[in-house]
Amino acid sequence: MVRSIVVGAGMVGLATAWHLQEHGVEVTVIDRTGVAAGSSWGNAGWLTPGKTIPLADPSLWTYGPRALMDPDAALHVPFRVDAGLWSFLARFASHGTHGAWDRTMASLTPIDRMALECFDELTAGGVAAETRKGPFVIGFTEEAHSKGFLREIEGVIRHGQDVPIERLENPRELAPQLSDAVKVAYRLDGQRFIEPGPYVQALADAVTARGGKLQTGVAVRSVDSAGQPGVTLADGERMIADSVVIATGAWLPQLARPLGVKVRVQAGRGYSFTVDTDEPARHPVYLPFQRIACTPYQGRLRIAGTMEFRQADEPVQPRRIQAIVNQARTLLTGLDLDDRHDEWVGSRPVTPDGLPLVGATRAPGVYVAGGHGMWGIVLGPATGKMLAERIVTGKTDPVIAPFNPLR
Repeated sequence: MVRSIVVGAGMVGLATAWHLQEHGVEVTVIDRTGVAAGSSWGNAGWLTPGKTIPLADPSLWTYGPRALMDPDAALHVPFRVDAGLWSFLARFASHGTHGAWDRTMASLTPIDRMALECFDELTAGGVAAETRKGPFVIGFTEEAHSKGFLREIEGVIRHGQDVPIERLENPRELAPQLSDAVKVAYRLDGQRFIEPGPYVQALADAVTARGGKLQTGVAVRSVDSAGQPGVTLADGERMIADSVVIATGAWLPQLARPLGVKVRVQAGRGYSFTVDTDEPARHPVYLPFQRIACTPYQGRLRIAGTMEFRQADEPVQPRRIQAIVNQARTLLTGLDLDDRHDEWVGSRPVTPDGLPLVGATRAPGVYVAGGHGMWGIVLGPATGKMLAERIVTGKTDPVIAPFNPLR
């Protein structure tokens, strides 16, 4: 029996394990904490290939400097001496051009186009969790604020995606949580959403139901291929297999850098919380100018936002949650933003060029799957499918060729 060890029990790692099982591989998934313990639990849960786009764009050059001076801005960078962080930011900003955006979008489009089908494949294969269709309601306080969003959608369509969008005259029919301050709104179709924590747990359950092993609370100290691919645990035990996949999100460099993966992965931390609503929340709401995403979640509304460039393991910064609250107060109604539940921070793995890291390392039989930035949930199943095929067949599909981790 061919065996594989997957390090990381988030969406990407578990999807890779599931697809390896489809090829008859025996899998063991290891995680230092538990299922969906990283950025897979408290995110907005959006399956929106129409919004899976480069994070750096030309607006960064005007928005970024202003954001650094605004404590409530969605982008936050702490003022500190951190050469690695400022080096990352310089490289990240260098991709904020029209040409770089188009090149990155061209590389993302093939995997974007297959993303939703891969969720359907998981459902057909026994993963007991549903995806829910939109529409998504996109709101702005004034016409001028919508221009950047519409330009992004036009770019996505130009690169080959079908993204139905239309103007709404009365957005509160679909999203009663929007206040009267929202004057301009659009309806975005062709996208879906999930409750991410329960979904990833269902995926873990499917992997174990098919014979996979799941070991949580187990820390991996290193990965190598000395004699045979394997992992060394914190207690010194070495586990071997025919292949190893590192899918540890923002912590990926700790294990992958010694194996030739030199692309920096920076934690772009996002925050979220849930609140009760006077009227049931039925559809996701997006406030692009404020970078706030709202999703129906277990009878409440989950409100997520911010991009905070800090170290992955730093504690929660309450000021960032308050920043989301301050931005949301005038834009949302019928909910008590002071009675918050499930306050959370998760570290999204951001690369300077906006492309994931999916493929082989310099160590034979060792692979990585990560660096998806904000898009690990929507691209996780497609990533797992493509990487599993690469591991089993030795052939790299053109879909993931731009994501070479040794670039």
